[in-house]
Amino acid sequence: MRWRTLKKNTKSISYQNSTIKYAPFSSRALGFLTDIFMIGLPISLILMSIFGYDQMHTAGAMDVITHNQEALKNPPNPLSSILQIILFMVITVGLWHRYGQTPGKKLAHIRVVDAKTLQRASYGKLSLRFVGYFLSLISIVGFFIGLLRNDKRTLHDLISGTAVITEA
Repeated sequence: MRWRTLKKNTKSISYQNSTIKYAPFSSRALGFLTDIFMIGLPISLILMSIFGYDQMHTAGAMDVITHNQEALKNPPNPLSSILQIILFMVITVGLWHRYGQTPGKKLAHIRVVDAKTLQRASYGKLSLRFVGYFLSLISIVGFFIGLLRNDKRTLHDLISGTAVITEA
């Protein structure tokens, strides 16, 4: 039997024979914050090289929402903001689907899976999970729902049908 086949078989068996250990809030937060820097920073640098250095000094989203004077003086470029979110989504969802984890989740030894099968989640579910991040962010409570649940699933996990588990 080939090593690759043996390795693939043991990975699927280990989830079925052992109890599932859902990732705690601290591991999830560590992974999320790490991803902001490891994925978000390179995207910001690329966009800065495309749109120019001045784009980095424009008003932020909160300045626009609160009608701050900074937003009136130096309004943000909407194309840059939308492109940044789309690039972050494509990279994150692609990594979740291919490996089950982003660099931050790998550092925290956690993995995103389908909640029912505990296998790789579909692109649709993972895209919905990414959009759910914004709902969790808007409500703030969405991130902390996991502290009250046994399966530690947050709002974006519940919306998308995914779960975050600790790697064995």
